[in-house]
Amino acid sequence: MLAIYRSLLYLYPSGYRDEYGEEMMSVFYEVQAEMGKKGSMSRVVACVREAGGLLRGALREHARSIVGPHGSSMFSSRRLAMRSEFRFPKATVTLMAIILGAVIMAIDKARSIQASVPYANPRVAPIQPVQFTVLPSLLLTLVAACVSGGIGWAILFALQRSGVHRFSKLDPSQGQRSGTKLSA
Repeated sequence: MLAIYRSLLYLYPSGYRDEYGEEMMSVFYEVQAEMGKKGSMSRVVACVREAGGLLRGALREHARSIVGPHGSSMFSSRRLAMRSEFRFPKATVTLMAIILGAVIMAIDKARSIQASVPYANPRVAPIQPVQFTVLPSLLLTLVAACVSGGIGWAILFALQRSGVHRFSKLDPSQGQRSGTKLSA
């Protein structure tokens, strides 16, 4: 049955097969292992169900590749189909809702603080323009990155010269120390 299932995978579009083929085979191996513990009738039912799902999925993916991702609703099933354009954990929606709620609460709190402070408009002297531009900060960042890279390179060069890299070739199971064999 594995050979038949593998050959039926070639009914899928090549991009889909390249992306999900191995995963589909591993799931089928797991189904086969689970059904191996049960009777022969349940194995036959599982094989027919998997082959039918494979054929429907191939037809759906070909329709999706021709019509587009939203045009193949006539082949849709109740199950969620694997789509590469929609991959993120389910908890993301909950986390985003919590973050949105926190931002709304923070805005509301800021408005209440602003409303509680009495309005005062003291006279302010003319504000002098700041002579700070983006170019000096970018130049400073570039110099800091170059200095950090130079220090890192110097450390790696010194370690290479000291012979620390030779420790990776050291095999303590050989029983050699300073060129002589240990005797038991």
